[in-house]
Amino acid sequence: MPPLLFLLGLAAMIFGAARPHAVTLLPARQETVILAMDTSGSMRAEDIKPNRLAAAQEAAKSFVSGLPARIRVGVVAIAAAAAVVQSPTGNREEVIQAIDRFQLQRGSAIGSGLIISLATLLPEAGIDVEQIVHGRSSRLLLDPPPKAESGKAVAPGSNGSVAIVLLSDGQSNVGPDPMEAAKLAAKHGVRVHTVGIGTTEGTSLGFEGWSMRVRLDEETLKQIANITHGEYFYAGNAVDLNKVYQTLNSRLVMERKKTEITALFAALAAVLAVFSAALSLAWFHRIV
Repeated sequence: MPPLLFLLGLAAMIFGAARPHAVTLLPARQETVILAMDTSGSMRAEDIKPNRLAAAQEAAKSFVSGLPARIRVGVVAIAAAAAVVQSPTGNREEVIQAIDRFQLQRGSAIGSGLIISLATLLPEAGIDVEQIVHGRSSRLLLDPPPKAESGKAVAPGSNGSVAIVLLSDGQSNVGPDPMEAAKLAAKHGVRVHTVGIGTTEGTSLGFEGWSMRVRLDEETLKQIANITHGEYFYAGNAVDLNKVYQTLNSRLVMERKKTEITALFAALAAVLAVFSAALSLAWFHRIV
């Protein structure tokens, strides 16, 4: 037995020398989350009961209530123009009230929503929202130039302290290209998790004498998530939507990380070696 334990300890030391890694669940570092929600006219579609917006509001409020108190939450509404309807705050009641105040409007500027969400998360990044969204600079000639960004490249998804959760049917018809906005978020290391609400077959929507068919554009939402190293979730009904937000909640609280476990093997090797020596002394009055 002592020689066997000694050999097992030696094997553990060899494995430890190879610097093995394991994927483990660790507390996430998220400090601020922006909830960007589509409030365009297509969100009145009733392929999700009672309609897309109402279902999204209820699920979003449950999502916000379930986040740890340490995480600040901001809200951006997306229609023909995007706007911050609630600055990042730890007060959950203020966030829920902002979600309840949503009103449907024409147009869907997903790209603008992402740019404004990013600028809200990273106020020191020097993102000129007016220039990107409207083509005119918001800075006066007398304003000091923005701080130069670090020359070191930031890997997509590397900023673990902030995140954007975009809920939309994916149909963008005004404003900057959502893909370009996603690339800017990736450049700053910010993940965008997207939630597709609605059905791919869509439904007919009538308004003021005209009708149109509104479908879920999954491809756009998947590309946004892929570019930023976020995740895409599909919500085909109200029950799915609630499950999606529960999953997102767990993702933001805990995250999978690849961690080196050399110390674990080294400790195992030490325990086996000591146990082997102790048994050898007790039985044979000598160390193997």
